[in-house]
Amino acid sequence: MTEPLRVLLADDQTLVRTGFRMILGADGIDVVAEATNGLAAVEAVNRTRPDVVLMDVRMPVMDGLEATRRILTGTAGEPRVIILTTFDLDRYVYAALSAGASGFLLKDVTPEQLTAAVRTVRTGDTLLAPAITRRLVQRFTRRGSDTAALHRDLTSLTPRELEVLGLLARGLSNAELAARLHLAEATVKTHVARILGKLGLRDRVQAVIVAYETGLVGVGERETRTEIETAEHSPEWM
Repeated sequence: MTEPLRVLLADDQTLVRTGFRMILGADGIDVVAEATNGLAAVEAVNRTRPDVVLMDVRMPVMDGLEATRRILTGTAGEPRVIILTTFDLDRYVYAALSAGASGFLLKDVTPEQLTAAVRTVRTGDTLLAPAITRRLVQRFTRRGSDTAALHRDLTSLTPRELEVLGLLARGLSNAELAARLHLAEATVKTHVARILGKLGLRDRVQAVIVAYETGLVGVGERETRTEIETAEHSPEWM
């Protein structure tokens, strides 16, 4: 991608927006608009068509969750949304991921992590390491509640795709999936792409949520001490 990366900042704190704008600008990333509340963010997205939105959760008029839902309506050319939070594993983050956000960042993120994260989601990747994604989903998934799964019907998936989805939800990377299933990594990527396409999902994070909310993978299933320690020490973006 040779065109400048375009970002919209949505946060009601002036200092946060100013600091992020300076960091992004120094790395050649254009901040095309700023918003102090969720409603203004939705309007600014429609007006400026950014590649990435950095979205605070708690804002006046309309919060970041509702703004994310409105922005990510499935229309062509929709931006990627990164949720900004001051609390690690905030329950609002899970709701935002369910709404289609591509991941989250803590507001005390380093300049290097911020710019790398924005560039990462522009290419279609997500900001949560698999182990952290699993830990987050396990903590907040409420199967059978009013918060319906993103897509409860898994009958369109082949047995192999169900196997891949289950392992993906347990935190395995593409390389680990390939080794476990004795497949080429390119074949694993194809399976993952087909799973996302069949279920109408944006990315791997939503696939993990579906696996837990449908009961394909149970909360705590195969959760070992090694996996817990890995989750605690994994980076928040990858």
